[in-house]
Amino acid sequence: MREESSAAADEHPPLSPRNADGAIDDAFLAQVQHAVAASNGEHLRRLIRGLHEADLGDIIEALDSEQRPRLIELAGGEFDFTALTELDETVRVQILQALRPWTVAEGIRDLDSDDAVYILEDLDEDEKAAILQHIPAPERVALQRSLDYPEESAGRRMQTEFIAVPPFWTVGRTIDHMRETDDLPETFYEVFVVDPAYRLIGSVPLDRLLRTKRAVLLTAVKSDQRHIVKASEDQEEVARMFEHYNLVSAPVVDDAGRLVGVMTIDDVVDVIQEEADEDLRAMAGVGSDEELSDTVAYTARGRLPWLVVNLGTAFLAAFIIGLFSATIEKMVALAVLMPIVASMGGNAANQTMTVAVRALATKDISSHNARRVVLREVLVGLVNGSILAVLLGVIAAAWFWNLQLGGVIASALVVNMLAAGLFGILVPLG
Repeated sequence: MREESSAAADEHPPLSPRNADGAIDDAFLAQVQHAVAASNGEHLRRLIRGLHEADLGDIIEALDSEQRPRLIELAGGEFDFTALTELDETVRVQILQALRPWTVAEGIRDLDSDDAVYILEDLDEDEKAAILQHIPAPERVALQRSLDYPEESAGRRMQTEFIAVPPFWTVGRTIDHMRETDDLPETFYEVFVVDPAYRLIGSVPLDRLLRTKRAVLLTAVKSDQRHIVKASEDQEEVARMFEHYNLVSAPVVDDAGRLVGVMTIDDVVDVIQEEADEDLRAMAGVGSDEELSDTVAYTARGRLPWLVVNLGTAFLAAFIIGLFSATIEKMVALAVLMPIVASMGGNAANQTMTVAVRALATKDISSHNARRVVLREVLVGLVNGSILAVLLGVIAAAWFWNLQLGGVIASALVVNMLAAGLFGILVPLG
């Protein structure tokens, strides 16, 4: 009976790898695991055929570390190596190290150059070289050139496949060229017009190209390229330019002004996500590259320095409180109310720091408005502190039947909220 059920499952796999909640379907994942464990390549290929790379990436991450490279080997040519771009860095590196170099080389040959570079860039130099030597020379040189650019630069993110034509071509000849070429990019939005030295003259959006009569010269319909990215430019600056000008693509040039690639919106979305994650982790004192797949030792090592700093500040606070131990012994109510004041200050500082970090990331804070922003946050702390101080003072006075105590606690809260607003904005500003 079990064998019949298994055979039926093999014959009729689930239609979708995801359930109604958007998570990977348990039954589908079980079939993938069973196919990998049984080395049933035929059934595995049937299961993953046509899957989007994002779905395939989530399935791979749900497998055991031993099953992941085995899935790729069993799937053979059916496996889309683009799925590796969807994985955590640690998982991706472990898989690449487990696979044979020529298997990886064969898998990334058909990918867009930006995806291939993204897959390879976290490997050691020796591991990269072992893979690149199995790739034909022209493609290998292009990949190596991208890998030679600084990390987190536009050169690392750009796609080196693009359509560039001379200015004397007509619209018809350009369209015919795109139909006949074997190197047409998978995704592109414009045709670039270049001189013999490959310096950028302008560009023609695809929609304009298709609406224009065939006999018209490209020089008559081209637009001057106003938004150009340098290959050495930081990817965060590129993402900000795309966001500010609502771009979907932009040419990338080298230091000599020669066209070497193109940045597209899908790459920029990934950059924005990475930078947002990095800022969020920095606020929590977590390593900028920490991932769920990291080992316990690596994760603990990354978090420990910030915790040690916090331990030091906690000891400093305890020392200051100790200076007033005699007063606290005489009035126990102070020990009861002090945590409230400290907690409110900490929460207010976190709110201010969150706003400040986001503003710094989006370049909303600059030298011309920094003083105004600092004053604004201090005033916000004063207003909120005053309102909360009245509330806390009344409660404290009624609780302990001591008006003087209520006034002291209220004053302490106002000062604490002011300090929280001030340091919450000054610390991120550096």
